[in-house]
Amino acid sequence: MKPLKYFPLFAALTGCFSQTAFADFEYTGSTAFEQRYYLQDAIYPQQSRDDASFYFSPEVYTSFNEGNDSILFRGFYRFDQQDSERTHGDIRELLWSHIGDDWEVKTGLGKVFWGQTESLHLVDVINQTDAIESIDGEDKLGQPMLAMSLYKDWGNFTVFALPYFRERTFAGIDGRLRGPISIDTDNPIFESKEEQKHLDWALRWQHTMGDWELGLSYFDGTSREPYFVPGMNAQNEVVIRPYYEQIEQIGLDVLTIVDAWIFKLEAIQRQSNSQDYWAMVGGFEYTFVGVFGSVYDIGWLMEYQYDDRQEFATTTAQNDLMLGARWVFNDIDGTEILFGAVQDLDYSSVRSGLVEASSRINDHWKWRLDAYLFSSDEPAEPSYMLRRDDYVQFSLEYYF
Repeated sequence: MKPLKYFPLFAALTGCFSQTAFADFEYTGSTAFEQRYYLQDAIYPQQSRDDASFYFSPEVYTSFNEGNDSILFRGFYRFDQQDSERTHGDIRELLWSHIGDDWEVKTGLGKVFWGQTESLHLVDVINQTDAIESIDGEDKLGQPMLAMSLYKDWGNFTVFALPYFRERTFAGIDGRLRGPISIDTDNPIFESKEEQKHLDWALRWQHTMGDWELGLSYFDGTSREPYFVPGMNAQNEVVIRPYYEQIEQIGLDVLTIVDAWIFKLEAIQRQSNSQDYWAMVGGFEYTFVGVFGSVYDIGWLMEYQYDDRQEFATTTAQNDLMLGARWVFNDIDGTEILFGAVQDLDYSSVRSGLVEASSRINDHWKWRLDAYLFSSDEPAEPSYMLRRDDYVQFSLEYYF
């Protein structure tokens, strides 16, 4: 974990801790052992078919000033058996919050989620992806921020100042779920002369009207999604360097409920010096409650993913269809199973699948099973690099 020496907002937190000397603290968190097994031999000789890891995520929360102020800390550390890059730590959140009558201020390291859809989160641009944690991109690094919110009858409005940029994490030479050429994370390239210190900012309006949830957002700053530029490292080896450009992005997210149907949409328009494009993902989820007179609920999901860049898109979601099913057992242990498959509509051989299952063992223990499958015969597709990285992962989690 790189030292967080460029976060002047932490000075405000220092003063807050002095006020909480006699406050009650809540200590919670989780820890887990994970065993991952890859179903095929690796493409590259440094890689293994199995990988064990362990993570620890403590959380501390306190409130004071009659509940108007609070401090939240959530840390994270993982030790990985195979990949030294995946052995890493991060402060996911270290956030002071102050609540007024219809406003709120937050400062420190925070985590913000925007979005509604299941298969892809286009509008979610505040936090950087912790890409070595999971292939689904839902694990995020803590983002230095100052956020000021207003809560009105016409909706919730938030302004974000983001004074420091976090670089994306990537698997190392011994890790899997990577490409054939090493990514030189020690020498990234930035379009901005301020590099990591560029001041990004964002706006967000969100409102609930009956069965509708609407969100509009604007982001101006360093893209969390890098491009890659070929180069040479100090050992005269060919590498690729992450390139982070400056972007402007307008985002829209919508959710509405009609009886047993949930309709979802996310869409963005992004501008940069390299190209302008738009992308969207939208679909529905329909839930059968008490299937065949049982206690089980089954929800069917379908989402379509589109990227205006088409064959020049840097993601696999340029013209794809996701189909899935969520099986909810409605038991005391909260057992759920999610099945999903994504089919590329341009190439019939390009597809992926997932299974996510979990259930509680008791008040403290929980098991989880995750499986990801990849198929691609098209070298031009980004998923081609993962064609032999199918894996199953079992996790045993403890919550305290």
